[in-house]
Amino acid sequence: MLNARLQLRRGEFTIDARFNAPAPGITALFGRSGAGKSTLMHLLAGLTRPDAGAIGLDGECFYDSERGIDVPAQARGIGYVFQDLRLFPHLGVGGNLEYGLRRASRRRGARLEFARVVALLGLEALLARRTWQLSGGERQRVALGRALLAQPRLLLLDEPLSAIDAARRHELLPYFERLRDELALPMILVTHRFDDVVRLATHVVLLEAGRVLGQGDLPSVSLRSEMRGLLGPDGIGAVVEGCVDSVDAGAGLASVRVGTGRLLVPSEGLRTGEVLRMQLLARDLILATAPPQGLSVRNQLHAVVTGLQREPHHHVLVSVDAGGAALLARVTEAAARELQLRERQEIWVLVKAVSLRSQQQ
Repeated sequence: MLNARLQLRRGEFTIDARFNAPAPGITALFGRSGAGKSTLMHLLAGLTRPDAGAIGLDGECFYDSERGIDVPAQARGIGYVFQDLRLFPHLGVGGNLEYGLRRASRRRGARLEFARVVALLGLEALLARRTWQLSGGERQRVALGRALLAQPRLLLLDEPLSAIDAARRHELLPYFERLRDELALPMILVTHRFDDVVRLATHVVLLEAGRVLGQGDLPSVSLRSEMRGLLGPDGIGAVVEGCVDSVDAGAGLASVRVGTGRLLVPSEGLRTGEVLRMQLLARDLILATAPPQGLSVRNQLHAVVTGLQREPHHHVLVSVDAGGAALLARVTEAAARELQLRERQEIWVLVKAVSLRSQQQ
């Protein structure tokens, strides 16, 4: 577990943040540009000294202003993958990876073997290349490999996908998922893209103007008002997890258990028993007060209204509980009146679209 309590003032900007990062897994620092995400990473790594606070990892203190503790950056055992990657141009791919391994040998015995890291990141065919011969996604994988071979206790990832086009992002994301699922290594991910958070994060810290607005597991944080403020009206929704009950390859559909109900989703690449993470946007949910019939919408969940909140432009955000799965739906004020929506009311939720964001073993 990483525990951080940090204060820093630079001109008119102030960091005053307290948060935890469970291990293993990926903790996402999420917020708008200028929220202080990269500054927090520099403070954690020891590249910038806080004005006050404390940093501890698994019971070991790296920094404590009250006790006068300030472990140098090179002695903290923290790996850092910067936005600009910082590969050594005079070394090939193999040389960059071996540099990470040499750094580890001076500090403590290696735990991740060279061959395993190369296999995890699919670097076998790149070992003989020079860095200038690599694509953006390949360079990113090499930078990850070098950081991992230094045997870090904590890996910091500062906007690792920001400079990569959509096609390369699609290729690279599975490697991050593999690192998350196969390595018992805590990672901190800085991003301002919620798609990355939904796909990768196991824990989320919401940041705004240098302060923590909230933190927790992604399904819970996705429902918070602070998250809605960061995402804007079109991004509001719930993140839920479900288990694949069955796969019908002929129909191209899989049945996924969500709460006490089931959703049908595209079956490509899915297996029975697999756990999925899904995003259900509030704008894609329709509410009915009676069991719907004769509709093309196949996905219907029986639920109970748990809350109603007025929104701008004559809308109402409706919180519902679908047998243990918490969802958000947006309806107009007129529709809420006509349906006579109220707390503890039984309703049916029609789901127009399901976004499959992540697959977890």
